[in-house]
Amino acid sequence: MLGLIAAFLTSFFATQFIIRFKHLHQHISADSNLSGPQKFHKVAVPRIGGISIACGLFAAVFTKTISLGSGHQGIILLICAIPTFAIGLTEDLTKKISVKQRLLFTAISAACVIYSLNIQITSFDIALIDFVFAIPFFGTLLTVFAITGLANAYNIIDGFNGLSSMVGIITLLALAYVAYLLGDITIIFLSLIMAGAILGFFIWNYPQGLIFLGDGGAYLIGFWIGALSIWLCFAHPEVSPWFALLINGYPIMETLFTIYRRRIHQNSNPGEPDGIHFHTLIFRRILQARYFDSALSANARTAPYLWILAGLSIAPALLWWQSTPILIGACAFFAIGYVWLYSKIVRFKTPSWMHL
Repeated sequence: MLGLIAAFLTSFFATQFIIRFKHLHQHISADSNLSGPQKFHKVAVPRIGGISIACGLFAAVFTKTISLGSGHQGIILLICAIPTFAIGLTEDLTKKISVKQRLLFTAISAACVIYSLNIQITSFDIALIDFVFAIPFFGTLLTVFAITGLANAYNIIDGFNGLSSMVGIITLLALAYVAYLLGDITIIFLSLIMAGAILGFFIWNYPQGLIFLGDGGAYLIGFWIGALSIWLCFAHPEVSPWFALLINGYPIMETLFTIYRRRIHQNSNPGEPDGIHFHTLIFRRILQARYFDSALSANARTAPYLWILAGLSIAPALLWWQSTPILIGACAFFAIGYVWLYSKIVRFKTPSWMHL
């Protein structure tokens, strides 16, 4: 509990400090591009909210180490996260770091997690295909790919106020809940301190968007959740590996569909931004015109749609975290539902219940 409080308060006041003195640093820290395909803010806004979250994590781990004389695994995970956070923050400040460079540094962080904590994906829990784990380094490479991909996925969904940060909080609370059922104090602690650190930022980000996560914050959240998702399944074989997949269903599905859309339909670079993400369609096709002058902007009203969508994949993961067959079915159902709903919205056939 002390670590959670430390994470929240440190992040909260660090974010307030960044906003209060933005006039001193916004020439390098602000997102001044107001015309990009995924830009919906009207004034330059600091995009270094990841600093607040990193400070919150450090305060929580430091507090536990000092007060209880433990917490070395938290220190290790925090050190492993440095390359991911550093390259993301560098992009926030310079706007010159390519996607490939960010993925490379995140992969280095993932490799550090595997080496330092001795965790990795070891099974699909499907007898017919689990033989692939006998291939040397297959599990290691898959783990690096999974953590790196999820970190990038959180950056992809970071398009509107409160979107990726609240999805992260919901996912972390779900991880903490299953860890609680299993009595895993370490994963409970690491999940809750990240949730607390994000919440300290979220209060300033939503609904008004006084500060943005930036690449540093989004990559850090995705990396942390990816590592904990795999760690939980590795440490507790009774947890289906499909739990880790389904609990992150929304950002994973958004990423996979983005790659498919850009590569197959647009014949373009998957790393380039576009304006037809799921969250962008909801904003433009459902909310933008209706709430143009509303006190609670269309931007702020977009995120709750995606919070619910994320919850639709997380709920079955929590209910049937031990059952691989049910979770595989839930993954298939979620993927089909996502594609169906996306196709409806993009063709101007949005279901009436989404216009509430």
